[in-house]
Amino acid sequence: MSAEYGEALKGLGIRRSAGRTGICFDNAMAESFFGALKNERVSRVTYRTREEARRDITRYIEFWYNLKRLHSAVGYRPPREVHAEFEEMRLAA
Repeated sequence: MSAEYGEALKGLGIRRSAGRTGICFDNAMAESFFGALKNERVSRVTYRTREEARRDITRYIEFWYNLKRLHSAVGYRPPREVHAEFEEMRLAA
């Protein structure tokens, strides 16, 4: 099953984050995201309430991280642009 899944991803031009369970790079993308969130936003702001933090972090993700921030893993393009391209290809298939 895993080999079939790998071939399907390869056919779609999608790269896996890691090859198998237990590899330290499995969470590389998530770790990168949370590192950026902490360094670029959370550690620079003092939140008075949990709700204020939730709103600010949501705004950071939706209007900065996804729309404008360039990511090396996807050719130095913003995630929203890459996702839109993926959806166009998926719908065309």
